[in-house]
Amino acid sequence: MYAIGVVETLSIPLGILAGDQMLKTADVRLLSAQTVCAGKYIVVVAGEVAAVRSAASAGVESAAHGLVDSLVIPNVDARVIRAMQGACDIGQVQAVGVVETFSLACAIQVADAAVKAANVELIEVRLGRGLGGKSFVILTGEVAAVRAAIDAGEHAENTEGLVVSSVVIPSPHPDMVRALM
Repeated sequence: MYAIGVVETLSIPLGILAGDQMLKTADVRLLSAQTVCAGKYIVVVAGEVAAVRSAASAGVESAAHGLVDSLVIPNVDARVIRAMQGACDIGQVQAVGVVETFSLACAIQVADAAVKAANVELIEVRLGRGLGGKSFVILTGEVAAVRAAIDAGEHAENTEGLVVSSVVIPSPHPDMVRALM
């Protein structure tokens, strides 16, 4: 089973240390290690569930007082990883849903729960760049599916208090759709 693990820190040095410890602790692959706005650092690793859990645990321990958030998602949907790498071209848009979060890890959790709950496609999972440390998820599909996905994402495990706001936009204007791509 394929999983991802995320460690998010308030401290860049502690984030780099956490990433190093994650990679030294278990046989995982580094998907991302980078600074994000508001002086945060995020490390995302992938691999077998047990290895990712072990790596994330080591990262949390290394992050110490600098830890903002962490998570492990077993059986992560591959669309989440693609959407974390930038906007995906999705064709016809019937509705758009957007969820804004305080935590980068929370945005990833929201995205995974959303795509597993309803027949939607992710446009993007934007992780904290130019956002003052916040993140957001953009998805599309039929109006009812987008509503169901947004609801599932907002109520996903470990997201309580970390969702800022959300919106579902039926029949978005084509210029807004282009701006999201």
